Amino acid sequence: MKTRPGRAPLRFSTQTLFLQLAVVALVVLLSSAVHAWLTYERLGREAENQALTLARTVASDPGVRAEVQSISALPGTPPPADLLAGPLMAAAEGARARTGALFVVITDETGLRLAHPDAERLGERVSTDPSEALAGKEVTTRNTGTLGPSAGAKVPVFAPGSESVVGEVSVGYSTESIGQSLVRDIVPIALTAAGALLVGVLGSVLLRRRLQRLTLGLEPEEISTLVHDQVAVLQGVDDGVIGVSADGRISVFNTAAQRLLGQPDLAGTPWAAAPVPGQLKALTRADAAEGDAVEFLAGGRVLVASARKALHGREDLGWVVMLRDRTELQQLTRQLDAVGTMSAALRAQRHEFANQIHTIAGFMSIGQHQQARDYLARLAATGPLKFPVDQAELLQDPYLQAFLGAKGVEADERGVVLRLGPESLVRGHVTEPQEVTTVLGNLIDNAVNAAVAGSSAERWVEVEVLDEPGAHGGAGTLHIVVGDSGDGLAAGAAGAAEAAGAEAEAVFAEGFTTSERPARAGGGQGLGLALSRQLARRRGGDVRVVDPGSPGGPGAVFVATLPGTTQPNERDSDV
Repeated sequence: MKTRPGRAPLRFSTQTLFLQLAVVALVVLLSSAVHAWLTYERLGREAENQALTLARTVASDPGVRAEVQSISALPGTPPPADLLAGPLMAAAEGARARTGALFVVITDETGLRLAHPDAERLGERVSTDPSEALAGKEVTTRNTGTLGPSAGAKVPVFAPGSESVVGEVSVGYSTESIGQSLVRDIVPIALTAAGALLVGVLGSVLLRRRLQRLTLGLEPEEISTLVHDQVAVLQGVDDGVIGVSADGRISVFNTAAQRLLGQPDLAGTPWAAAPVPGQLKALTRADAAEGDAVEFLAGGRVLVASARKALHGREDLGWVVMLRDRTELQQLTRQLDAVGTMSAALRAQRHEFANQIHTIAGFMSIGQHQQARDYLARLAATGPLKFPVDQAELLQDPYLQAFLGAKGVEADERGVVLRLGPESLVRGHVTEPQEVTTVLGNLIDNAVNAAVAGSSAERWVEVEVLDEPGAHGGAGTLHIVVGDSGDGLAAGAAGAAEAAGAEAEAVFAEGFTTSERPARAGGGQGLGLALSRQLARRRGGDVRVVDPGSPGGPGAVFVATLPGTTQPNERDSDV
């Protein structure tokens, strides 16, 4: 058995349109009905007042009053033929003919008709109650008599010269004439109602189209779901998200973006005036290539940003800017590079160690025991493995020894000698290895690059490391001095300022690099020195150039001060 598919529910905008049309139609119909009823009531009151005026006129006529009094004084009612030819009939019909009334009826004090438009009704009792008029009261009425429904009035007829009631005059106007007047008056009302309905329909259609445009054609349930999903996604990711609307205002600035940029919620702020790095604004320019990533520093963090155009169909919704924190990744990468360098050095020297073992085994196999002992003594004095770093014994911290040893192996592979300066002395141990690695590694890497690119025949990098104990055994300060045999800053900073001070500061600008390799997006080039200075200054220290160097060597000399990065050893604290 086949089942018929259910009808799809109406869209919210369509439901809203129908509801608005129903409300407009209901309001117009109710307004028209009320207006028609008020008009009908007004016409009825006008007919009653006109009837009352005419009845008063007829009842106050002296001839009518005298004739009614004379008839009422008779022991009986005159025959209908006499009444038809009498003066009362002539007066009533004359008044009715002049005013267009439905009827003008005159009765005696008992309610018998003395004048009536229908001659057959003469001498009969009236069909409506005349008691109030015969009691001396004027009344207006709406009732149905022998001539049909009418709106009229009843007025007492007083005897001449006295206040005694001798009869009454009843005048009525047909309600059908009131209806005809209402029809004439209702035409402009209907036209007005139709115009109002048309305007309401047009307004409802325009409102529906605007609602669809503002909601992008989405239903309320879909909008609610999108809002919940947006909150969950924007607040649940570690990446910063900045939404820039088509009118140039920030529409989204999630918690991660606030944390990475060190700014409060900037939602609603014009993008052009927002206090964010210029690299982010450059990503949203009209001539910017979509999808390109830029790397910059913000608050001591290395951030990678990219921007994409947001489109819904053909409608431009603005830009979405993504921020990712690469600080920890770069620090971890530098540490892994150091470990990888040490591992490569150990693998390279493993062959030397194997050769030494074979040499000892050879001495023992031929009975040259004394030569074997002498050879072992020399190895014990120098060590079976040795990093190519001169005077490494001046450093007591194993972390610095390992790191500088790894850098020495890497420099040696590039033909550069890494050595410790004679003033180096570290008696404590490093407590902030990540920041020390970042600063020291950047300075050594730049120095090695400068030495390789320099014109000097001897390629060397000299590092001096000195720890300054803190007061009362607290955290100490690590001082680092790095020099090289390169050609100085002027050689690498092509196009830099001619003054030495300007050259020295130019190297700390984001994007400055002396590397011969082409820069790539997100590669981290041009950020090392800027990041090192920010890290040092965040701890209350600094990284600066004390000598920009000169062509032909020696090269530039950098000094770094890192407070709170060392602690004295226990045996030194006990002394």
